[in-house]
Amino acid sequence: MQKFRGTYIFFAGIFVFGILLIIFSALTNLPNDLRAASPEVPNQRTLSEYYSRRQYPGAPPENPHPDSAHGKKLECLMCHADGGWTDLLKRMTPVTPHPELVGCMQCHVSSATTELFRGTDWQSLPPPPLGRSYLPGAPPPIPHDLQMRENCNACHVGPATVMEIRMKHQWWGNCLQCHVHVHPVEPFRR
Repeated sequence: MQKFRGTYIFFAGIFVFGILLIIFSALTNLPNDLRAASPEVPNQRTLSEYYSRRQYPGAPPENPHPDSAHGKKLECLMCHADGGWTDLLKRMTPVTPHPELVGCMQCHVSSATTELFRGTDWQSLPPPPLGRSYLPGAPPPIPHDLQMRENCNACHVGPATVMEIRMKHQWWGNCLQCHVHVHPVEPFRR
């Protein structure tokens, strides 16, 4: 019985040491992509930059970079299918939530001019407030439409994600189980 007890303590000690080693490794050895996305990185996307690239909340963002580089037309999914670092812009590339749609420039256009063809009094809607749960401790609702945004991880996970909307529990898998989609109360009017 004494020998069994000593063997048990020995293996329990190895197990506890192994768990501590795994936890320590997970906390200290971040992948390069996550290390690059820390707040210290000067080229991290900001929430104001995120909204400035859209005509209104929910609109597709404009293309903020040239359509060609080094004399070659850029293929959007080369960078935006999986994300990662881009030397052209010296920053992390956001992932597209709909890689099956390959006609990117149909919706994501580049600004060709700052001049208007015709004057307008267009004013964008204010962006939705973030983190406004209906009950204390409840998960925040989804403040945007889900059409063409079924892949939550594309916008809310990864090193190119804006810090204010970054998800901290992406491994849970089913976002709609806890986060409820909120439909706009008032429809768009002219």
